[in-house]
Amino acid sequence: MNVPDVFIGSTDDAYTFVVLNRPIRGANSLLTGAGFTARKINDRTVYLLAPTTSEEANEHAGIAMYGLLAHTHDLVDLSWTTRANPQESRPDPGIRFTLTSTTFSATATTEVARLILEQHGFARSADGTSYQPATPLGMAHLLGAVVRAEAHACSYGITVRVDLGIPTPDAIPASSPRPSATIPGRPGAEPAPRRSR
Repeated sequence: MNVPDVFIGSTDDAYTFVVLNRPIRGANSLLTGAGFTARKINDRTVYLLAPTTSEEANEHAGIAMYGLLAHTHDLVDLSWTTRANPQESRPDPGIRFTLTSTTFSATATTEVARLILEQHGFARSADGTSYQPATPLGMAHLLGAVVRAEAHACSYGITVRVDLGIPTPDAIPASSPRPSATIPGRPGAEPAPRRSR
């Protein structure tokens, strides 16, 4: 969460949240105007949107995203709440990413989903149950691969969910210095990826 200027994600209990990793002029009024509530969690200001329909979450997050893009293009949106309705019972997603500050894995439920993961640099684990980067990646590169794979899967109508390992808003971690490679990987920084709505 500390890599891009702006990170949009979801908690396991279906809150959509935004964290800012650098001051952005007017961001507080922009985010609260889009329907988010500012709250101090673990000494960091987090902007929360309570569980709602995917359409409403998408609308609120979209307003916030486009407003923030006027100030920075260093934005990553990995929220699942803006794509899958938390009130509906849906089948398992075609691709599931589990991404925390120290671990990563991906799983796929169809052959097309597996091929997409492989096309974006993920290799099947030895036991064949999950995928990992084929080569070690720094966090910024890993986020880029996840964003590209998600967009590719969506173009085929494959549902994707990114689990961040954050059960509730109170578990959103405190801010820390931006890592260049939190998950072991090659050195060097690149601009954080962003996803268009």
